[in-house]
Order: sequence, then C-alpha cells, then structure tokens
Amino acid sequence: MRYAIRHVTRFDYAEPVGFARCNLRLKPIHWSGQELHDYSLTVQPGGSTAPARAEAGLANVVRLVVTQPVQSLTIESSCTITVDRPVPMPAPDDPTLAQVAAEARASRDAGPASPASYLFPSPLIPLDRDIAEWCAQELDPSRGALDAAIALARRIQNEFAFDPTATLVDTPPREAFLKRGGVCQDFAQIMISGLRAAGLPAAYVSGYLRTLPPPGQPRLVGADATHAWVLLWCGHARGWVGVDPTNGIWMASDHVVVAIGRDYTDIAPIDGIVLGSGAQDMHVSVDVEPLD
Repeated sequence: MRYAIRHVTRFDYAEPVGFARCNLRLKPIHWSGQELHDYSLTVQPGGSTAPARAEAGLANVVRLVVTQPVQSLTIESSCTITVDRPVPMPAPDDPTLAQVAAEARASRDAGPASPASYLFPSPLIPLDRDIAEWCAQELDPSRGALDAAIALARRIQNEFAFDPTATLVDTPPREAFLKRGGVCQDFAQIMISGLRAAGLPAAYVSGYLRTLPPPGQPRLVGADATHAWVLLWCGHARGWVGVDPTNGIWMASDHVVVAIGRDYTDIAPIDGIVLGSGAQDMHVSVDVEPLD
C-alpha cells in the first residue's frame, strides 16, 4: 500500500516567544516492510534546521532553532511511503518465550536495534509487580512467542477502555493500569512493562495508522494522530514483530513506523525548549491517505 502522509503541528503562544530549540522526529525511519519515496519539512514563519544525532532509539532527528520572536509556529511534515508488510502468523516452530529470553540475554549486539537494548526498565516504563503478574497470565515461558504476543495485545484491547480523558502524556503505566483506561501510549507502555518483567525485549513504536479503512473494515482506533504500539523481539529467526494492543492486531500494512525507542522520551515527535511567558496551545492533525 502506497500512502501520502501529512502531519501538521501548530503552536499558538499567548505572548511572543523569543527563542525555541526543538528536536523533530517526524521522518519515517528505514524499517523492514516499508520504503520512503520522498519527504519534506516546512516551518512557518521560519527557523533554521539541521540533522542531529539520535541520542537513543531509532529515529531521524532534525534540530530546529527559532531565534526571531513568534506568536505562532507551524511545523508540517509530508512524505510518500510504500508499506508492504504481511500479517505475521504464529507457527508451530516459533521459539518459545523462554528461548527468546535466553537468546536476548546472550546477545552481544549493542546497536539501537539490538534486543539487549530493550530488556530493562526505562524512564517512563518501570517494572511494576501488579502489571507483571497480570501480563504473566499470557506469558507462559513454554508458549510460542508470536502466539503469546497477540494474546496479550488482545487481552489489553478487551479489558481496557480507550479514553482520551483518562490520562496525560506523562501518566505512568501503573496509573493507567489501575484505571483500566487510557490511550495508545498507555496500552503500549503497560504491555512493554509486562514483557520486560518476563525477561523479553520489547520496544516502543511511534508511527501512523491508515486514516480511512479498506471497504467493509472498521476504522482503527488512533488513526487521527500519531499512534503507538509494541515491537517484541522473537528470536534471531523471527526478529522484531509488531503488535498493536490498542486495536488487538498485528503491525502490518496499515501501520507506518516513524521511530523506535525504549519509551516515548526516546522518540517523541517534537520536544525541546521554548523561552517566553504565558500559555501555549498545540493543535495536531494527521492524514494518512492511501494512493493505491
């Protein structure tokens, strides 16, 4: 499936802002099953941009610096991308969770896509006993890795309510877990916390969902903005496999990977500092239009 993606973020400030320095992680990375054809980034009313190094995770980072006073700032990211990613299918010869955990512990790869990089707690996703025990019901060590992953994702989808009013961007996983509600970020963090507690490598994915579904299929939850889901490393033979606990489905051709990290802090679409006074409002719109 070929998509045209347009992601617009507008900041409105109550008082003029004299300086801003931001990290933009908006350009989709190179990842299995997708090919980026073109990309453009525009900033209004203006600012200087330059490539920057990703401090952690897998992301294309651009540093934006605005030195002239502004009362509104609009960042628009556009691209065309082809996604050709089959739906993963559990198989009888899949590695068990015990085998995956052992392979991950034995890994000597220290790169950003190494399973060893995603085994441990991270700033926004600590280990939690209650989450670990709840997730462990689907994570028997003798169970096939893919079978366990989709079972846990579907359990989260079935037992948690999608409620944008229940949480904020910095709500810890435990709070969302106790409320049994939240948004895609919360569900991804809960699943990752449970997987890591079981000794399994799990990564946080930021990306997009197809805005309009194919004829006869329901619209996916989370298609109006950036979306978050989970990658589970399933051994050397299977590699990284994506699961979406918000919708209870696999990562396939409806999902576009933008960045991958330990948690949201590694791959936030936009972060940085702004020097000024008064309040600010942020408005975000995302369109993922199928071209084929």
